[in-house]
Amino acid sequence: MLLTRRELLAASAASALSVCAADAPRQRLGVVIHSYGIRSGAEREKPVADRLNDPLRFVEHCRLLGAGGAQLPIGRREPEYLARLRNAVEAAKLYLEGSISLPKDKGDVDRFAAEVQSAQAAGAAVLRCAIGGRRYEQFDADADFRAFARRSWDALVLAEPVVTKHGVRLAIENHKDWLIFELLDMIKRISSRHVGITVDTGNSIALLEDPLEVVEAYAPWAMSCHLKDMGVQEYAEGFLLAEVPLGTGFLDLKKIVHILKTARPELQFSLEMITRDPLRVPCLSKPYWATFEKLPARQLAQALALVRKHASKQPLPRVSSLNPAEQLKAEEANVRASLKFAGEQLGL
Repeated sequence: MLLTRRELLAASAASALSVCAADAPRQRLGVVIHSYGIRSGAEREKPVADRLNDPLRFVEHCRLLGAGGAQLPIGRREPEYLARLRNAVEAAKLYLEGSISLPKDKGDVDRFAAEVQSAQAAGAAVLRCAIGGRRYEQFDADADFRAFARRSWDALVLAEPVVTKHGVRLAIENHKDWLIFELLDMIKRISSRHVGITVDTGNSIALLEDPLEVVEAYAPWAMSCHLKDMGVQEYAEGFLLAEVPLGTGFLDLKKIVHILKTARPELQFSLEMITRDPLRVPCLSKPYWATFEKLPARQLAQALALVRKHASKQPLPRVSSLNPAEQLKAEEANVRASLKFAGEQLGL
């Protein structure tokens, strides 16, 4: 049977698409420098250029790992260094994302602008930033957090024209600081296509938020992603929260990746596998609630139910009892195991 012209064109288009899909390089998981906190600490006495957190060295390390890219602070660099860094990234076919601190005040804008320019010159189109820390440890009163929130907004207002001018994107991480509605309020108020979110897949559990709900809420504004898996267990004042190698925790990573890829097909995924003892989330203690006066009781109930449902049957990993060499070995093994899982199970 002869094909009509329309059928022939459709068949040709489908064939071309399948060839393109077959030839297209597979997206690969990158690595965040924070995955090497132990090694970074151990190398503090080395010359700066010999440390893993030197961008050139870290990019080379990521290439040797078979990772897809690197996320780390670029800092303020000379043009010659930035050209070498960009060439290294392009030669290895990696992506590069920066990490930056917002300007503290008007007097700090020049520093911020210089770091943005350096990151852009090195080839980074996205700059991750964290505005706060662990909210429940940092603030003793709601008024203190509200004052911090006002300062954070002022800093973002100073930063937005700079990233817009240089054509890069600023991605604010959910860093155990902002509840969903608070971070989205900032993003919507600034209303800039150059400001979005670094979606961390595990952090907001510490604020009693469901990890899938967090990902779904932030996906439309995602510009960067810290992909991690988490282990949990109860303790007397709340629960323990630990980063664990991908595939060994309770997060539905396949669903998380699907949600984010569907919303933002261009999104790069970066592994943040922090090797450390579990963090304590003391949600059953009075100090924890100092800045959560309006958080409904059902959120605590849901969080504890989640922890009980997915509590690790084995003790959560602890590294403080290991000697320095063992700690470094464990850190590298966790990164490599996570990259292997991502490649085999997540299509990254």
